[in-house]
Amino acid sequence: MSVLEHPTAATELAGVTDTLVDWVVAARETALPAEVEHHVRRLLVDYLAAVVPGSTTEVSRAVAAHVAASYGAAGAGATAVGLGRVSAPGAALVNGTSAHSLEVDDGYTPGSVHPSSVAFPAVLAAAEAMAADTTTVVRALAVALETVSRLAAAGHPTTWRNHFHNTPLAGVMGATCGVAVLHGLDRVRLHDALGIAASHAGGLFAFLGKSAEVKRVHPGKAARDAIASVELAAAGVTGPHSIFETPHGYVEAFAADGFVPGTLVDGLGERWVVLDSYVKPYPSCRHLHGPIDAVLALKQEHGVTAADVEAVTVRTYTVASHHASTQVDSLLDAQMSIPFAVATALTHDEVGLVEFGSQARADAGVRDLVPRVEVVADAQADADYPGLRTAVVELRLRDGRVLSERVGTPYGEPGNPVSDEAMTAKLVRLATPVVGAEAAAALAEELWAFTSLDVIARADRLIRGDQ
Repeated sequence: MSVLEHPTAATELAGVTDTLVDWVVAARETALPAEVEHHVRRLLVDYLAAVVPGSTTEVSRAVAAHVAASYGAAGAGATAVGLGRVSAPGAALVNGTSAHSLEVDDGYTPGSVHPSSVAFPAVLAAAEAMAADTTTVVRALAVALETVSRLAAAGHPTTWRNHFHNTPLAGVMGATCGVAVLHGLDRVRLHDALGIAASHAGGLFAFLGKSAEVKRVHPGKAARDAIASVELAAAGVTGPHSIFETPHGYVEAFAADGFVPGTLVDGLGERWVVLDSYVKPYPSCRHLHGPIDAVLALKQEHGVTAADVEAVTVRTYTVASHHASTQVDSLLDAQMSIPFAVATALTHDEVGLVEFGSQARADAGVRDLVPRVEVVADAQADADYPGLRTAVVELRLRDGRVLSERVGTPYGEPGNPVSDEAMTAKLVRLATPVVGAEAAAALAEELWAFTSLDVIARADRLIRGDQ
């Protein structure tokens, strides 16, 4: 029996797409709560903190070369940071890839998703091409971020169990809603756009442990496809309506028997879940952050060093426990590996980009310690997740002692937040090697104010040395 043939499931899903569509259509003319508008600016600062250094990576440069050859500028065009002016879909593809290239982009824990790395490149590129005003842009961004977060959470962890990466899967749908706000789509055209976007939805978790850089491209592809979905719908191309509840639609394809409709639509516009997004202090998969926090706490409390440690056990939730590879030859593999993160945190005083770099990965002490870190799934951590990202780290020392630290809420979560000042410092820290400290600080100031879309083009010119 199809999930949608089950009476209870069909009743719960009925009208879900209509509810979302009605909210999105009204959002263009609806003022945002002050705290939501401020949070969008926080995430904008964090987005450029990822894009500026991310634009210099090999995968981003490869995508930029593809875009330069394949995506000409049409009309006003948009800014691909580090490349220059191209079409809006091309800019979204480049910028979304850059945003995710160094694993420093924000996320939403209940959905195991990175909303900003899809929402910002799609909405900002479309906005540049349309010369949209920043008031409408911020509203569009809020809609995109909220929809990505809610939709990912509504299907997680079923979508993950079905082998899908939630960022491109939910991302293309949420970003489509944000771009639709800019275009002012009516109900019919937005139904079409979401129906089209669902045919773009996907992104497999097969990259895990394979050094497969396609993972970096997932948000860029989703952002590009969101713009295409809206533009196609506006041009009259039709898509299946009621895409979440229709047979063979989004829910049946990706989250059958595990989708919670109320998570997507209950309290839309009244309770903003995006306010609960997290910010990354370390350049790695978020599942690694609890273990890193625990190790740093043990070092500070007990003065322990890597040389003192015989072996380590990390107990965490099942989703995180799959990040247990000890093969860390590539940057991506290291950023997905709890054993490497633990070994690095034990070895170094900081856990930044340098500590995930090629020289650090080749360090003999780190490589010796990595295979001595065991990662196991823990029943209590599973019960806590996704409300908490529990990690318990046990250090077995050479002198026979066992030290243990539990982290339920990693640094950067709303319950353990990064301040506005720390957000600015993160951008300056990550962007300074690319554009210089003074320019990075000036960019941060412009982003907090966000009075003009020109700040995106200015970041691009700084990177290319065209000031």
